[in-house]
Amino acid sequence: MTHVPLHDRPDLQVPGRWLRPGAPGYDTARRIWNGMHDRRPAFIAPCSSPEEVSEALRYAARTGLEITVRGGGHNVAGTAVADGTLMIDLSPLRTVTVDHAARVAQAGGGCLLADLDAATTPHDLACPAGVVSHTGLGGLTLGGGYGWLARKWGLTCDHLLAAEVVLADGSVVEATEDDHADLLWALRGGGGNFGIVTRFTLRLRPVGPVHYHTGVYPLAAAQDALAAYRDFAPSQPDDLHTVGALKHAGTADWIPAELHGRPALFLTAAWFGDPDDGPAHTARLFDTTGPAATLVRRMPYAELQSLGDHGEPAGHRYFTKSCYPTDLTPETAAAFIAAAQEIPSALSSIDFEYLRGAIEHVPEEDSAFPSRGAPYIFTASSQWTDPQQDTPNIAWPRRSIERLAPMCTGGAYVNYLHDEAPGRVLEVYGTHRHARLAAVKKAYDPANTFRRNQNIPPTPS
Repeated sequence: MTHVPLHDRPDLQVPGRWLRPGAPGYDTARRIWNGMHDRRPAFIAPCSSPEEVSEALRYAARTGLEITVRGGGHNVAGTAVADGTLMIDLSPLRTVTVDHAARVAQAGGGCLLADLDAATTPHDLACPAGVVSHTGLGGLTLGGGYGWLARKWGLTCDHLLAAEVVLADGSVVEATEDDHADLLWALRGGGGNFGIVTRFTLRLRPVGPVHYHTGVYPLAAAQDALAAYRDFAPSQPDDLHTVGALKHAGTADWIPAELHGRPALFLTAAWFGDPDDGPAHTARLFDTTGPAATLVRRMPYAELQSLGDHGEPAGHRYFTKSCYPTDLTPETAAAFIAAAQEIPSALSSIDFEYLRGAIEHVPEEDSAFPSRGAPYIFTASSQWTDPQQDTPNIAWPRRSIERLAPMCTGGAYVNYLHDEAPGRVLEVYGTHRHARLAAVKKAYDPANTFRRNQNIPPTPS
């Protein structure tokens, strides 16, 4: 494909709502969550219907422009925007409708998680999804979707009942279990490789007040606390989800002053059964680990979903790597702690959690999502603001994952694939699943129009 500066060609007319460099609103529209990616598309096409998405795709095919797709603009790799391309901006598509009786929601392709929660939680319903409410629903769903309810109900992609998809040739199809079932399978974890989803149909689950219990530990006590977490985690019921973080402690009132600003371990448990039963279940963890301080609250589910928002503001610089440890042995725990001791920025964090539960109950054949049986996930997320500090902050997640490699499965979370070596996508999906995805790609996008992502090329002819 060519990279002609089309905005200089008067013979190629574009809709008046499209933005080009220099137009009012262009710089705002091209900006995404991760401040590392300061890129300038040739055009930005805001789309409020599948017909407008079709129009943009057909223009790209006619002119040879490559495309990117922006849902929430939250992917850490910055796949929503690229220099000299046509950015198809789905942010006008944020309508959510809820069928309370059927426990089904229909959500536009540009929705954020906050949009979905705002529409569903007044009905005491939710679609399991993410932990930061300004995350885009589209990217999260297509790449999997870990979140607080994953152990109880499964991933976001497991709740995808149907999808309205604009294909590379501009045609619009509805992928369901009965029609384009192969496409629906691929959309459940195969990433944004197969088309542009303009409407998600999602199964909803009942939610109510959440029993929330968190504790903080000095780093010197982390090895023993992680050993206790290892003993506790596999025995927790699916109504309980416990997560861990290694990061600099903040200055909240409940955190001891001697830990303020210092690397520390946090363990957090959220109970999604009867909230009156929660204290007994979470106490099993904290009674054995001896935290320096704890915070216990009952809160609405919607508040839990937004707890992580303030810690990941738009415009900061981010670099993230993940892996799946096979166990939390003393050696693995020591590697966690060593990584925490090397954190180069006080804004960065290590997150880990015990998975399984409903995640592994979903049959492998029901979705393209890989590594369902992984017991643990480990994520090293750099966050900083000064571009002069890019080198150490990019090196730290890489080094942390390399240290853990002998203790891991070899996979990684699709939504955190970032700056990978050739062949990494194949390694993450595995040979059989990748071949099936490549066959679906050949059927729906044989020219690989959707390639500015964690790309799966079509099966060669």
